Amino acid sequence: MSNFIANQTVHEQYGGVVPELASRAHMQHIVPVVDAALKKAGISLSEVDAIGFTQAPGLIGSLLVGGQFAKSLSLALNKPLIPVHHMQAHVLANLIDDPKPDFPFLCLTVSGGHTQIVLCESPTSMKVIGETIDDAAGEAFDKSAKLLGLPYPGGPLIDKYAKDGNPDRFKFPEPKIEGLNFSFSGLKTSILYFLQNAGKSNLYKEEFTATEEERTTFIRENLADICASIQQRIISILLNKLKKAALETGITHICLAGGVSANSGLRSTFEKTGAELGWKTFIPAFQYCTDNAGMIAITAYYKFLAGQTADLGVSSSARAEW
Repeated sequence: MSNFIANQTVHEQYGGVVPELASRAHMQHIVPVVDAALKKAGISLSEVDAIGFTQAPGLIGSLLVGGQFAKSLSLALNKPLIPVHHMQAHVLANLIDDPKPDFPFLCLTVSGGHTQIVLCESPTSMKVIGETIDDAAGEAFDKSAKLLGLPYPGGPLIDKYAKDGNPDRFKFPEPKIEGLNFSFSGLKTSILYFLQNAGKSNLYKEEFTATEEERTTFIRENLADICASIQQRIISILLNKLKKAALETGITHICLAGGVSANSGLRSTFEKTGAELGWKTFIPAFQYCTDNAGMIAITAYYKFLAGQTADLGVSSSARAEW
């Protein structure tokens, strides 16, 4: 009925999220955001059926703010309390709007902290069948952007510059990882050496090391092509594993989710691949891709229908298994 987000621009000057500042901003924003959401929905707190909140995973300070606020509402209103797993919520963001995928479906969930292929059998039954063994795809985007001298958050800027670039200009390696798991640490290292060597090599060799001026000039003159080439490789790593998962499971309803699913290159390549392979593809609306309350609400809704509630002893966790 409503989906409000309070953005935290305070982190931009630090080149990444500062946990202490994030939790303080949560405390400042949570009351006005809830108030605004209720007003837009045209309802009062007494008309709410249950209180859903993100239990895990994430920054513990921010999770504690949301968790304690949700518990207080639950206690004061005598409403059921429903803890939600953040990554499961990204998957179920695909159930907010029509058309919706049929069960079972596969979901490629790509964010700054996670990269997973999830087999979703029902709204309350899903399992991870592939995940990154080191870094996440979103981190690969942001770290690459930082190496290019782009401001935080850099992932969207790579997407922006890539639109004007040649994705075949520069070649970056695709890791050979068995099964359905991902790896992005080797790619990040390859990009690091490539830029240090001003495009002469992806390997570390003393004779290739360029001067600061050479590196800066190379990046400035080739920024669009570099961004397009990096983006194409990250996308190919993601979709090659997703194609393998679809082939192994025989599932043809395939979803995309997570903050990186807002990347235009990934979205278009995902839909093109789906058309070629006979998939029925689904991507949430942009407002449900990055972290948002709507995806928590839809997950809590299905848990509410299934009677999966918790008492006030439930605790927030920075890390949590599915």
